[in-house]
Amino acid sequence: ICMDKNSNSKIQFRLPNDLSENFKTACHQLDVKPSEKLRDLMCDFLDNYEVEVLNREPYIFPKSVKKNKFTIGEMYCGPGGIGLAAKKAKLIVKGNNKYSFEHIWATDNHKDTCMTFQSNIPSLKDKNFKVICENISDGLVDKLPYVDGFLYGFPCNDFSNVGESKGLNGKYGPLYSYGVKYINKNNPKFFFAENVSGLSNANSGKAFQKILDELSNAGNFGYELTPHLYKFEEYGIPQARHRYIIIGIRKDLNLKFKVPKPTHVDEFKSCSQAILNPPINSKCQNNELTRQSFNVIERLKHIKPGENAWTANLPEDLKLKVKRAKLSMIYKRLDPDKPAYTITGSGGGGTHMYHWSENRALTNRERARLQTFPDEFVFHGSKESVRRQIGMAVP
Repeated sequence: ICMDKNSNSKIQFRLPNDLSENFKTACHQLDVKPSEKLRDLMCDFLDNYEVEVLNREPYIFPKSVKKNKFTIGEMYCGPGGIGLAAKKAKLIVKGNNKYSFEHIWATDNHKDTCMTFQSNIPSLKDKNFKVICENISDGLVDKLPYVDGFLYGFPCNDFSNVGESKGLNGKYGPLYSYGVKYINKNNPKFFFAENVSGLSNANSGKAFQKILDELSNAGNFGYELTPHLYKFEEYGIPQARHRYIIIGIRKDLNLKFKVPKPTHVDEFKSCSQAILNPPINSKCQNNELTRQSFNVIERLKHIKPGENAWTANLPEDLKLKVKRAKLSMIYKRLDPDKPAYTITGSGGGGTHMYHWSENRALTNRERARLQTFPDEFVFHGSKESVRRQIGMAVP
């Protein structure tokens, strides 16, 4: 039975012969197909499992009493890009004292995303840690406990250069304010905020300045801000992905964050290096191929590495009949010697990112490698849900 709702894999479920016959008889009496009934039962089981795994009211939070640990919480946590980095990070300060991070809470409103985070980020020892899966609200912010570090990749939909870019006037633009409310209430020692490069242009630049002003003056002490537009390919990411990261440190601590120097300015990591070295194991999850139509395959045969549907020399019958804006990513093949172009989490035909030599879209596992997720990091949900999670994650 293919459980697309919760897994990319096929679940093999077999009943003993005697129970199988009884099950078929019962289904016949109910006038339902055994396969459909079994699917419903499995979905109910997985839904109940999610209720047990994810945090529900009344919320339970781990109580950290460990030394040399900074507690952290994530709002709009996504599948765990920032969380994985925090989990792996180790800080060494004067006197050779080592510090690390410990998650106390995380929130998101997308069930598959929450299941992915819950399955990959907490250690086996963090039995009390559960992701809160619900829409952010004033009520939820009031219930989130203090953490030393607040991590916060607020939704970018209305700030992106792709689309209408409504900024603070859109549905998602104002959601940054819930992070400000959390800071006002809890005064964390530091925060990390991330968003797209288009943030600085939204609302003629006024949105970015408003966000910076509110973050700078948040809490009882205010925050020393270090906003910077990072070009991720300059730090070893095999993808041209440009994002603003704002680091805020509480002013009473008298500290300022310094932007790290790029490490790969003269030698970028190519997309082919990331995908081929080492080869992806045939049993690796989230690695299903997309079935390409005949026309797509024929079109890709005429598109060279680095070209797209508009720059390639296509036969007339394979050209796209599009009058609106011609996005450069449409049927764009990767250039194997360069970082990938920016991975996105949504889009229709022609937006799935295409292999440099094979006539196909990348698999989700290949996309995940370009986002620097390790192969053992398993994403929950259907193929499109996983695509969404990967595209919206922070490498």
